[in-house]
Amino acid sequence: MDLERIQAFLSFENRPWLSMGLGLLTLVALAWVANWITRHVLIRGMRKLSSRLSGTVAVAFRQHHVIDRLANVVPALVIYSGVSLVPSLPAPAVTVIRMLAHASVILILVLTVTATLDVLNDVYQRRPEARSKPIKGYLQLVKILLFVVAALLIFGTFLERDVLTLLAGLGAMAAVLLLVFQSTILSLVASVQVSSYDMVRVGDWIEMPALNADGDVIDISLHTIKVQNWDKTITTIPTSRLITDTFKNWRGMVEAGGRRVKRALLIDQTSVRFLTDEERQGMHRFLLIGQYLTAKEQELKVWNEKLVERSREAVNQRRVTNLGTFRAYVEQYLRSHVMINQHLTIMVRQLDPTPTGLPLEIYCFTADTSWETYESTQADIFDHLLAILPEFGLRVFQQPSGADLRASDRRLVAPAGRAHEEQPRPSAALR
Repeated sequence: MDLERIQAFLSFENRPWLSMGLGLLTLVALAWVANWITRHVLIRGMRKLSSRLSGTVAVAFRQHHVIDRLANVVPALVIYSGVSLVPSLPAPAVTVIRMLAHASVILILVLTVTATLDVLNDVYQRRPEARSKPIKGYLQLVKILLFVVAALLIFGTFLERDVLTLLAGLGAMAAVLLLVFQSTILSLVASVQVSSYDMVRVGDWIEMPALNADGDVIDISLHTIKVQNWDKTITTIPTSRLITDTFKNWRGMVEAGGRRVKRALLIDQTSVRFLTDEERQGMHRFLLIGQYLTAKEQELKVWNEKLVERSREAVNQRRVTNLGTFRAYVEQYLRSHVMINQHLTIMVRQLDPTPTGLPLEIYCFTADTSWETYESTQADIFDHLLAILPEFGLRVFQQPSGADLRASDRRLVAPAGRAHEEQPRPSAALR
């Protein structure tokens, strides 16, 4: 009697939920086994095959888990195919499970394809032309299209509608889609223009004051461009702003092989004068301007000899000035400097006099465009010019400081008996 009850309890005919539960457990177990076999057998084989590719490609495949994502398709296919064989499972449940499995397959395949696109981008970025022609923006556009198609397929699966029918219905929503994807469309157009006109590359130094961006471009994508500023902060710029706003790209400076130095020395105008014959002869000790002085003396001699007897007074003659000699010295100094690019403009010129002195501008280009070397070279040049300036009888103009004023006061109140003694010299601004 007890045995008959146990057999009746275990009978599938009397207990349909038991057969359904066992069927679902069997289906899940089969899916797990298929997943295990795929990961431990097939994936290992595929990894060995991928390892035969170039090292860059193999590393990229591992980093983006392309094969691992593709392996997730197998259990979804097992469930999709086997759920209809589960006994006593209601038809609506079978339909829902098959829909979910089908949607999972679509989503996994799309994720696998997008990961493959990431691998393609990583491999391409190691090519020399990747800086001038990045493809990341275009790959992102392809990803967006893939996800849109995947969404349509998933919706079509749950709504039991054909994709073409859904696309026909989307035609009426074109205006809405334009509004939704407005930023994407603008970014796509901007990316095409930026790439076509070669406006920005990865590694370029760009300056965009409107967005407080001043540094190197580290990433170019469909929607944004990332700039690492010199203070190591990151500024994210919408790609479309590169078309609508003004920015400065310093790539031309790097390609030219020279970074501009444009700085002026403020000369005290009261120190500018003619050189005496003795001073002019003494200037020949400067190796850099020996030839200049010889040629200048010959030129002035020929000019002055043409003057009539009565006009041979000093005020009527052409003479060498200390400022002109210093200007020639600075130019020759720059032309002999190893850190100055000799193929670009080298010029020493006077600007309009100002209340703070006569600007003597040095205009040249350093041979090294790196920031540290540029600043060091520029500082070395002006260190030397400031130190050599008194040799030409010139002074640099500067505003008087408190020490200058105190020295001037002591000079004024000095006793008459000590007036002949040497007093502290005031600054150039007070003399």
